This record gives sequence, C-alpha cells and structure tokens, in this order.
Amino acid sequence: MAWRRNLALAAFGALTALMISGVLPLWLGGWCLLASAVSFGLYGHDKRSAQRKRWRIPERTLQLLAFAGGWPGALLGQALFRHKHRKAAFQWVFWLCVLANVASIAVMLREFSH
Repeated sequence: MAWRRNLALAAFGALTALMISGVLPLWLGGWCLLASAVSFGLYGHDKRSAQRKRWRIPERTLQLLAFAGGWPGALLGQALFRHKHRKAAFQWVFWLCVLANVASIAVMLREFSH
C-alpha cells in the first residue's frame, strides 16, 4: 500500500511543480486538485458506508472522478482507507482512467503550448 501513497504524493508534487513552472495552466491544475480532494473524500465516505452496510458510492462515480483528474486523490484514498485496492475489475478500469487522464493532459499541453 505504501507504493500507492507514494505515487499519489509524487503526482501531487508533479502537479504543483507543473503549475508553479507555468507548464500546467492554473485552472487545470486547480481542477485536478479539486477532483482529487472530492475523490479522496468519497473513498473515505464509501469505506465507512461499506463498514456500516449503508448506501454506497457507485463505482462508476469513483471511476469518472479518476478519469476527470481526481486519480491522485483516489489513489491516496485507496491507500489510506484500504478501500477498492484488491478488487481486480475495479483496478483494471481505474488504471485505464489514470492512463486516459494523463494522456489527455499531455495532448492538451502539447497542442496548446504552441
């Protein structure tokens, strides 16, 4: 689980560095940070709901937030709350969302930096 936490912290560091250096627009970095905060909170809420046998956050919602840029917060939530990290089908989709988000941001930066 430590690798998930470390990767999430590295992603937050990279986001911060890219915003400070001006490579990543502040609005986009801010969006990713906001989506990450929401993702992290939802993972904590969903873990508590699962323990208490209450209404759960739909997996689709968690995946869409990861795709929308909230994957660092989701990854940190998986590590700290020990939630959704063992479910193979969920992880497969999660990592596809991470890849799609990172690729989308890279393409946007390349296209709009000229």
